[in-house]
Amino acid sequence: MSARIFINSGLVMGNCAYLIHPLTGQLSVACVEFGMDSTRHQAPHRAATLLERVLGLLICSLIGLASTGAHAHSVLRIARIANVPDQEVGAQILTVVYSKLGIPVEFVDVPAKRSLIESSSSRLDGEVQRVLDVQREYPTLVAVKEPFNYIEPTVFARELNADIKGWESLRPYRVGIVLGVGSSERGTAGMPEVERAYTMDQLMEMLASNHTDVAINDLFSGMLIIRRLGLDGQLRAVLPPLQHIDMYHFLSERNRALVPQVEAVIRHMRASGELQALRSQITKNMLKEALHGAPLVDR
Repeated sequence: MSARIFINSGLVMGNCAYLIHPLTGQLSVACVEFGMDSTRHQAPHRAATLLERVLGLLICSLIGLASTGAHAHSVLRIARIANVPDQEVGAQILTVVYSKLGIPVEFVDVPAKRSLIESSSSRLDGEVQRVLDVQREYPTLVAVKEPFNYIEPTVFARELNADIKGWESLRPYRVGIVLGVGSSERGTAGMPEVERAYTMDQLMEMLASNHTDVAINDLFSGMLIIRRLGLDGQLRAVLPPLQHIDMYHFLSERNRALVPQVEAVIRHMRASGELQALRSQITKNMLKEALHGAPLVDR
């Protein structure tokens, strides 16, 4: 008579063990052969004992594979500062970076300060991009120390005759900045007339309505917002930008093991030229999606 033993989701029948993979549904089979010297009474017992062991090994190995697969495909939830175009650029770049690692990502739009709280406490898995100095104030955020995006603080004005050469040349003007943007706050520190807006849209509207003489915004973000608000022809970027600031991706402490992998992908993408080409394509597509023509630029 055949021995039949049920262990969890596996079945031992005769001299074979059958097990269905918990994730894929794939059937695994293991069989044991016995020599001719086995007695008729010993064989069923030995078969059952050995096959229980075989089945146990199958279960352990498949559970290991299942947990590995689940980890590989778990979604990273990354904080993205809401309504900031350069954050969207960074998010799209990271989608490509993580796809090369086989890791799906989703982005959670949150206000700037709250995003740091959520990610540094590991309620979210990381930050799209920040300046490198963020790690000093938030040591539980781990920097991916390969810059993958950048911002360019730039002067925007109604007139092209403003003589702008560096931050200090802004001192005679009424300067508009976005509240809490580190580069703008530092660059205008101590200046007599600094007006703070809550959003980039509000910043550009203040400039257009003559509440300020100039406004400081990231070059790409400012151009996109001008186009979207229909202010092209009224507001212009004064080039070159005041600064070029590299941006870095951050992961929460629990994802520290991913950092070397992400760094390696970004490093390779930069060396091959893929990173620059990807950013250029993303910004071009975002500008195309805006409603109006491109703003004029004073070069």
